[in-house]
Amino acid sequence: MLRIHFTHDDLTRVRIARAPDPLAETVLSLSLVQTRGVGGVALDGWRSRTRRLLGPDSRLLFELATAAGAAEAPEAFLHADATTLADSLDHTWSLPGRLWAADLRILERVRPRVPRWVREVHRGDREWRAVVGRGLRKYHSVAIAPYWSQLLAAAHTERTARALLAADSGLDGLLGSLHPDIRWRSPVLELPCPVDADLRLRGTGIVLAPTFFWPEPMAMTDNRGPEHPLVLHYPLARDLATYRSVWAPAAAEEPGGALVALLGATRARTLRAAADPAGTAELARRTGTSPATASHHATVLRAAGLLTTERAGPGVRHTLTPLGEALLRSRP
Repeated sequence: MLRIHFTHDDLTRVRIARAPDPLAETVLSLSLVQTRGVGGVALDGWRSRTRRLLGPDSRLLFELATAAGAAEAPEAFLHADATTLADSLDHTWSLPGRLWAADLRILERVRPRVPRWVREVHRGDREWRAVVGRGLRKYHSVAIAPYWSQLLAAAHTERTARALLAADSGLDGLLGSLHPDIRWRSPVLELPCPVDADLRLRGTGIVLAPTFFWPEPMAMTDNRGPEHPLVLHYPLARDLATYRSVWAPAAAEEPGGALVALLGATRARTLRAAADPAGTAELARRTGTSPATASHHATVLRAAGLLTTERAGPGVRHTLTPLGEALLRSRP
């Protein structure tokens, strides 16, 4: 059992991740695709479809993240907070050498026979990093990308529900309902762990990260240093309805098809038009609608957490939120 001790400052620094990180989801899913039964029957169809599409080069990635699960996955690949796989990889490769060295020391403790090439990746070998990057992008295109828009929609629904729960029931309601295996006894959060341990946050706070491709709660300290908040991954999907919404067939492959299926044609055009911040009149011009229609759709998108609107002189300025950007850039 892991007991996470909160101070007063930590309780004021509880936040919910805006969206899952595409690289973390990709690496975590590598363990799931290698094992049968983990995650229940809801993952069996995805596992079978993905395995049929994988080539022999995927075996290399299976050495990076083994069937043993998240405990044996290199943590350096799990800490980015980006909207696209490319940005997440760039963030990961740019981590300082001392952090890669620390990650390797941890990895070697849990995997004494870690492959030599994995060590070379951690030591900054450009050729091996290029090989891993290509492999991850190829795997992601098969295993994750077809479901990414639906996954983001499910994550946004979860984030909104959690925010409303916190507003209605406070932090006790939020932290006490994350998962059946997570128990909140203020000021201590308890979750399953292979070892019995206590972790004191000391004012850094915690990030709650709903994660689709790992079926169990998982707490991770940030390898950038103790001044960064703890990240608590908890399962995004705990019922078949959520899984079905993610596995739902993607929209047709016309430009923006998945976005249109999710938002509707005019609202999707409005979201794309706001990629370059603009006022209401300019959104109307870009989308071929009236200012009243553009304002209505901007209001709906703002309520969904996809836009922000700020006063700019006599008018307003509409700007995409990180979640809105993630939806627009969901196909790598």
